[in-house]
Amino acid sequence: MIALTLAAAAVVGVTLGLFGGGGSILTVPVLVYLAGVPAKQAVAMSLFIVAVTSAVSAIGHARAGRIRWRTGLVFGVAGMAGAYGGGLLGPYLPEALLMAAFAAMMLATAVAMIRDRRIPAVPPQRRELPVPHVIAEGLVVGLVTGLVGAGGGFLVVPALVLLGGLRMGVAVGTSLVVIAMKSLAGLAGYLHSVPVDWSLALPMTAAGVAGGLIGGALASHLDADRLRKAFGWFVLAMGVFVLVQQAPPALLHSPWSAVPAGIAAAAAAIALRRRRRQIT
Repeated sequence: MIALTLAAAAVVGVTLGLFGGGGSILTVPVLVYLAGVPAKQAVAMSLFIVAVTSAVSAIGHARAGRIRWRTGLVFGVAGMAGAYGGGLLGPYLPEALLMAAFAAMMLATAVAMIRDRRIPAVPPQRRELPVPHVIAEGLVVGLVTGLVGAGGGFLVVPALVLLGGLRMGVAVGTSLVVIAMKSLAGLAGYLHSVPVDWSLALPMTAAGVAGGLIGGALASHLDADRLRKAFGWFVLAMGVFVLVQQAPPALLHSPWSAVPAGIAAAAAAIALRRRRRQIT
C-alpha cells in the first residue's frame, strides 16, 4: 500500500507542475483512504506536501521566466493570512464536516478543470496591480486552503489572469509560488494542535517533488488542456466517492443517496453537450 501511496503522491506532483494546481486536491483522499491517516492529520500533512512540491515545481517556471514575483508575493502574503486562520480553525471542526467540505472542493475543482476556460487568451492590460482586489481574493482562497489542505490552484490561476493581468503560462508558474506560501501558513496553523507523521510525510513529499519536476519539464510539450479535462473527470469521480463515504449510513439507504451520482451525471451531461456544440 505504501508503494501505491507514493505513486499517487508523484501524480499529484505531476499535475501541479503541469497545471499550477488541481493535483493537490487528491492529497488528502490519498492519505485518508490509502494510508489510513486521520482526516485532520491528513490535512496538515497535505499542506506540507503541497507546499514543498509547489516550491520545487516553481523553480523550473522561474528559470523560464514564467513567474511574476510582485503579483505572486502580494497574493501570497494575503493568502498566508487567510490560510493561517483556516489552519487554526480547522482542527476544531468535526472530521466529517472537514471531509464533506473537502469533497465539495473536489467537485468544484473538477467542474473548473472539465469545462471550457472562460479566461481570456490575452488578459486585460493593467498599468497598476489592483492590490485591494488581489488581497481580498488571496484571503478567501487562503482560508479555504488552510481549512481543507488543498492549494486552490484552480482559483488562483484565473485570479492571477483576470486581476493581475498575467498571461496563462505566467499565471501557472506564479500560482505555484502562491500555493507554496499559503500552504506553509496553513500548516503553521494546524501544527498548534495536530501532529504530523513525518515518517510518511517526507517520503510522500519526495515523490511529489519528483513528479513536480517531471510535470514542469512536460508543461511545454503536452496538450495541457486535454490532460486537464481528463484529470478533471478523475477528480470528479473521487469527489463523489469521498462525499458518499461521509454520508450517514441511514442517508445511503434513502432516496437522497442518489444525489452525488446525480451531480456527477449532470456535470457529464453539460460537458458532453458543450463538446457536441463545438464539433457541430
